[in-house]
Amino acid sequence: MAVEAEAAGTSGTAPEWPETLDVRALLEQGWRPTPFHEFVIKVHSRCNLSCDYCYMYEMADQGWRSQPRRMARPVVDHVARRIAEHARQNLLPDVDVILHGGEPLLAGLDHLRYTLDAIRTAAEPDVTVRFHMQTNAVLLDSRFLDLFDEFGVILGISLDGDEQAHDRHRRHGDGRGSHHEVLAGLDAVTAPEYRHLFGGLLSTIDLRNDPATTYEALLQSDPPGIDFLLPVGNWDTPPPGRLPDESTPYGDWLIEVFELWYRAPEQRTRVRLFHEIIRLLCGQRSHSEAIGLSPVAVVVVETNGRIEQVDTLKSSYDGAPGTALHVSRDPFNVALMLPEIAARQIRHRALAPQCGACHVRQVCGGGLYPHRYRSGTGFLNPSVYCMDLLRLIAHIRSAVLNDLATL
Repeated sequence: MAVEAEAAGTSGTAPEWPETLDVRALLEQGWRPTPFHEFVIKVHSRCNLSCDYCYMYEMADQGWRSQPRRMARPVVDHVARRIAEHARQNLLPDVDVILHGGEPLLAGLDHLRYTLDAIRTAAEPDVTVRFHMQTNAVLLDSRFLDLFDEFGVILGISLDGDEQAHDRHRRHGDGRGSHHEVLAGLDAVTAPEYRHLFGGLLSTIDLRNDPATTYEALLQSDPPGIDFLLPVGNWDTPPPGRLPDESTPYGDWLIEVFELWYRAPEQRTRVRLFHEIIRLLCGQRSHSEAIGLSPVAVVVVETNGRIEQVDTLKSSYDGAPGTALHVSRDPFNVALMLPEIAARQIRHRALAPQCGACHVRQVCGGGLYPHRYRSGTGFLNPSVYCMDLLRLIAHIRSAVLNDLATL
């Protein structure tokens, strides 16, 4: 059963891809959806920082303004029941649940405990839930860490580099930087009794920040992993420094970091983007939606209980991630039949013609989906970072092949 999307790409104009995607035809051709394995739960819709590059608050979709600040407990109960239901219907022995925001710590200790307990209780005994949280760490202290230790919540922390790099964007509403507070939170989670909860760092690239200085600053906390993010942008709203030419500023920036990471005598951390590209070059599947052609099996639940697509789509247009589905009445299996969600799971059939003919399409995979948007054609375009990705992949491929030849 196909369910129509609630929001059109540009109101009053012709439908944009994937609104025109025929899910019924896909099913007739033998395609089957991949069940959701990752559930992003928006436990709080506001933030205690005012980062100027944030896709949640600073870009096209301003839906956060009408969202409840905190997910109500009855909605939490519906979410818990739907996650367990989806896992059992699709014979999934385990799932990942990411507590997200806004800033999830704003939900408070008691509410987070209720949420974690409700989801775990609904899933037991046959479904294992791995809990994660993405936080700016400003509020992180031993009270929260004791709770996360109890439930095994793995923390990803946002940090953009040294003080100058981080505070360029990640500021409080009154303009104060947050770097010192984030480092205090990092000190707390990297203490011996909590270090096992530290999942790694998430860092958004700014071309003004020196790559080597940024990488060395991130290594100071000995993170198990670093996830470098390209700034959210698209063809209508290009990211900073991304000109409509064949220059590769982001590819060049990442190559500098790659060389430091790859040539190091001892690998001190796992850089997710580089690791995934190497996996794909070796013929394996990607575990990241940013690269490769693996089906995206992620779904978001907003604080009001509405089922949505990945929230980075908020950068595209108002209402871009929205659906008409709600956890109080709709199983997650219904969401799998939405054209906009199916589009993230049909591999090469979701690529623009230029991408389909590209020699690195299996590795690049068209890039991160929100980066492909252009009004009029929707998401059936190459990534706005196309040239950067080609440059980076070619460099990594050359490095790996040279090492293999030496061996």
